[in-house]
Amino acid sequence: MDLTYDEQVINNQHQLTLLLAYLQMHDYRFTTISPASHEKVNNRLQNGMANDLIDIFGWNRPFKRESIDAILFDLMQSANIAIKVGDYWKSQLRVSRIDELLFLHSAYPTLGNEAVFFGPDTYRFANVIHQYFATQHFTTILQPIHRAADIGTGSGVGAVLLSLELSKLVAEPEIVAVDINSHALSLARVNISAADIHHIVLIHSNLLHNLTGNFDLIVANPPYLLDKAERAYRHGGGQLGADLSLAIVDTAIQRLNPNGTLLLYTGVAIVNGHDAFLAEVAAKLNSAGFTYEYTEIDPDIFGEELSNEAYSMADRIAAVVLTARKQAESIPI
Repeated sequence: MDLTYDEQVINNQHQLTLLLAYLQMHDYRFTTISPASHEKVNNRLQNGMANDLIDIFGWNRPFKRESIDAILFDLMQSANIAIKVGDYWKSQLRVSRIDELLFLHSAYPTLGNEAVFFGPDTYRFANVIHQYFATQHFTTILQPIHRAADIGTGSGVGAVLLSLELSKLVAEPEIVAVDINSHALSLARVNISAADIHHIVLIHSNLLHNLTGNFDLIVANPPYLLDKAERAYRHGGGQLGADLSLAIVDTAIQRLNPNGTLLLYTGVAIVNGHDAFLAEVAAKLNSAGFTYEYTEIDPDIFGEELSNEAYSMADRIAAVVLTARKQAESIPI
């Protein structure tokens, strides 16, 4: 009997969860690098074909059918991610590791509008979340985080790490992960299931428009580049790619509970030594009565973008972290 579309989606997600379990069993480990570096490595003469699991699911190279066992190939076919390329096969998804967790994301190169990106920014974002909870441990005990949101969840990394951190502090934290990309939500659902996490709610939403109520913590790792094709996973909008990040700041001002925190990892274009994003954020947060910290954690990322006309006036693109805290409401005397 033919499966309905919804049944096929559920079946594919189940098979992908089994695929991640298979890779975990075989101690699969791969760290995803930038697209520019990935291209250089794959273009080496000796790297034309896949020889192992890392080549297939990490470097995303074509492979011969006989180079993998029947169980794995059946899982790939059942999940509809094994495609024929001439005499060879190729995976339509990649898998990367953060800590001891595996995450599915889009195949290389990530050219489609609905691509689910994973790369150096993802690892920086993960470190930002870990460091926040390490440095704010005492604060989070005194002021528990009961409801948190991951805006633009992508592969679900932020939501999963939030869950693992908050579960140490709160019995049943409510975590909402939102994205405008339906494909991203599908992969996030698999990644969350593979991590054996059951209290993350996935919602298709632009920012937090489809949700009610406020939050104790909002985290985000939004796209911040200027992309001619305006691909959702990459394009930040505005003159220098900062519009989406600014919209997240506006959302946090409106949707955080008193003492709530926004943890935003993003990239900013520095022009003639000036950070226009910081200037605008400072004005917004000061006006709203927030306290904040702003840290440049990497002064030079995506240097290849400086060759594009959109960045013709930029000195560099920097990775920054904004930690903004909403002040508690004053109690009338």
